[in-house]
Amino acid sequence: MKKISVHWIKNRLFLVFAAWQVFAFLAPGIVQAQPETKINPAQEEVELISPSLDFTCTQKNDNTVNLKAILRGKVEGTFVKFRQMKITFYQASPSGEQEMGAVHTNSDGIALLNVKSDSIATDETGKFHFKAVFEGNKSMESAEEEISFAKAQLTVNPLKEDSLFTVGVKLTDPSTGNPVPEATIGIYVHRLFKPLKIAEGTTDENGEMSVEIPQNLPGDAKGNLHFLARLDESDEYGNLETSFTEAWGKPVSDQLQELPRALWSSHPPIWMLVTFIILMTAVWGHYIVIVYELFRLRKEEPESV
Repeated sequence: MKKISVHWIKNRLFLVFAAWQVFAFLAPGIVQAQPETKINPAQEEVELISPSLDFTCTQKNDNTVNLKAILRGKVEGTFVKFRQMKITFYQASPSGEQEMGAVHTNSDGIALLNVKSDSIATDETGKFHFKAVFEGNKSMESAEEEISFAKAQLTVNPLKEDSLFTVGVKLTDPSTGNPVPEATIGIYVHRLFKPLKIAEGTTDENGEMSVEIPQNLPGDAKGNLHFLARLDESDEYGNLETSFTEAWGKPVSDQLQELPRALWSSHPPIWMLVTFIILMTAVWGHYIVIVYELFRLRKEEPESV
């Protein structure tokens, strides 16, 4: 039986490897040599972004209505707030739609328009009808949203008895003059980022409620607190807000004052700085002495015979 040498096996493996390299080099040319299939531009479909339009309306105590639209959508798996997009607001009526105004969205994708409620017509049931429309563009689809609500009036009566602060609230329907019972109203105080809810109550059969306000809330330099009574997402009346200001807070100075000297400040006390340096020197000095002694002992180590 003939023996196969190692040299013969190496030659065969080399030939197989060389043939594979030649095929890998020529394969792209073979693929490129195939005739290209022309695609009609009319057949190419561009996938448009489908945005969502959130539309809310808020009745204010100064006889105005805030129309607020938020435009956002999903782009490449990430939710994006679209800025500088034109949102047009309309008032819908039996005679047709009347444009109230157009606003471009800000960096948060919000378009806000304030209109006078006295100049807005209602339908036969006494309701307002508004519509927010985004007409779309080359890369985005159009979107629109409608909302309807009845007019309501939210009045507040702040009272101070001794050291007790209370706020009385009454909710009525101005078209009929009837009170609105079983409505949940929250009392908020303005803070740095957004209003903070401090109390909540439900109106009785007379449309009234009363809540107690916590004491020692930080206010401005004069102790003023800016309150907000709000009805949120009512099926009949939508959103209502009434703002008022009372000097029920703890005065907080708005003047820039120099903080006392401390170790963590940019100008610590001298005695504290000296103490800190001495302590750090004592601690790290021990490490330095230990390292020095180790090197000294290594040099004094007798040479091995």
